[in-house]
Parts: sequence; structure tokens; C-alpha cells
Amino acid sequence: MKIEKIQHCVKFLVNTILLLSMPASLLAAETNYPQKQITMVVPYGPGGMGDRLARLSSEKLYANFKQPIIVENKPGGNGSIGGRYVVNAKSDGYTLLVGQTGELVVNRLLMKELGYDPMKDLIPVVLMGNAPLAIVAPIDSKFNTLAEFIQMAKKSPGEMSYGSLGQGTPGHLAGAALELGTNIIMVHVPYKGMSNLLPDLLGGRLNLFFSSTSSAMPLIKAGKLKVIGVTTPKRISVLPNVETVSESVLPGFSFTVWGGLFAPKGTPIPVVEKLNQEINAMLAVPETKSQLEADSIAVPANSIREFSEFMQLEANKYESLIKAANIKLE
Repeated sequence: MKIEKIQHCVKFLVNTILLLSMPASLLAAETNYPQKQITMVVPYGPGGMGDRLARLSSEKLYANFKQPIIVENKPGGNGSIGGRYVVNAKSDGYTLLVGQTGELVVNRLLMKELGYDPMKDLIPVVLMGNAPLAIVAPIDSKFNTLAEFIQMAKKSPGEMSYGSLGQGTPGHLAGAALELGTNIIMVHVPYKGMSNLLPDLLGGRLNLFFSSTSSAMPLIKAGKLKVIGVTTPKRISVLPNVETVSESVLPGFSFTVWGGLFAPKGTPIPVVEKLNQEINAMLAVPETKSQLEADSIAVPANSIREFSEFMQLEANKYESLIKAANIKLE
């Protein structure tokens, strides 16, 4: 107990010294944050999980902040254009990034000319949402479960295919992880967009697609696609009868798409902490949780440290996967 008291006193003393040494004007600005408009940058076009998280947050936070919060879409470069914009912005908490898995931990491993390191040049503020992928197949496929698909793939190496929206996208990496984990060989077919991919999938020219649940559900309900697995460790509420990859073919498999709030390196810690607290409080509201969970987006409360540790684990996972699968941008 004595050691704990001493540590507490030392921490209090250090924090007090830091606060006293801070210019009065800067301290007041941080204490009263925000005092003007906040811009949340989404590095993709409208639609998708990141855009939804940003727009939902901007609406809910306005009630507490009493300042305008606008969402600005800056698509391009697999999310790197928007990321670079925020990295180069003033570190005052008024320009923030709502980023996802790809632009935070994947691009740095695949893009030589990225120009910045998201793991070093951005501060993780709070994890805002975590969502599974649904593994879907043409409705008339000869297999009805993931286990049956794996058996067919092992009997016919290189004959089964899966589509994605490009090299290094979540669907591509999820497929590569499934290949490595189950020792099968599939043909990866990248597409420029869903308008090109969907006809091939519905027509049976593709065997699998790793889709967001929100995009897949209308086609599943309409009887145009079948779902044979989800990529989270536990089953999801909107597809309670669908097995996870972990329970059906590959124990321990976990592959999700997540989104979070980030600030430029150097943003004052009191500002980052306030944003973390406000976003966590917003996500804990039952109405907000139900809105997101309807699309299978989990909203776990998390501290700055917990989000930072989560990001590091994700970075390590993707680094190992990309090396093992020898994935490169074409």
C-alpha cells in the first residue's frame, strides 16, 4: 500500500508540474475544448462503415460540444490521401480521422510511397466499431457449409475462386488467411467495384466473396446468395444459425473490419482523453448501440491504451499474414 501511495503521489506531482509549466492560454484552450468547428475526415467516399461512424458521431456529439462537427470525405489512394491530410493538419484536435483497418495497419505494409507511418504519426483516440465479414456464395453452389467448400477446394487445388475489391482489401486478406490456415489454394480475382463483382458472383463465375454483413443481408434475404460462414470468433445476432470460421474449419480464426477515431501526433492529451470519453459515452447509449448492432457492428468501450494495444496486435497479425502469403500491390 505504501508503494502504491508513493506512485500515486509521484504521478500527481508530475502531472501538476506539466500543467503549471503549460502556457495559460494553451491550458485554457485544452480545458474548454472544443471552441470551434471540428472536421472528421473519412478517407473514402460516402457509404461504408467509416462514413457511417463519422456521421453518427458528428450528430450525437454536437449536443455536448455545442460546436459544428462536419464530415469531409477525402477518397483515393486506398485511404492514404485522407490519412495524409490529417497527419499534416494542425495538432489541436480540430481535424480528426475516422480510419479503418486498411489505411491504418495494411497500407503501410503494401504501399512504398505512402509518405507517412499511421502507427507513428497518428494517435489512436478510440475504437468506434468492429464488424465481421460474411462469407457468401452463389445460391446454387454445390456446397452449403464452409467445411464442404474446404473439402472441395482440397480435392481441386486452384479451381475454386474468391473475389475482392482489390489487392490488400479486407476481402482479399481474409481469403488469404483462410487459404493459409486450411492449406487450400484458391484463385483470387480482384475487381474495381461491386458493380463488376456482383454479376460474376450471382452468376456462379465466382465461388466466394467476403462481404460486409450490411451489404450481404439484402441478397441473402432475397434468396440470391447463401452465407456459409462469418469471420468473428462468436456467431453474430443477425445470422445466429451460421457457423463461424473458428468453429467450423479453423479454430482461433478471427478477422474483422474495424473503425476508429485518430488525431495527428502531438495533439494534447487532455483533448484526446475528452474525445475518448465522449465517444465511449455516445456508443454506450442504447439507441446508438442498437443502430450499429443492426449491422453487426460491435461497440466495445475502450481506453486510449486499450485501443493502442489492439492496433499493435492487428499490425502484427497483418504483417505476418502479408509476409506469409507474399501479398504485393499489383
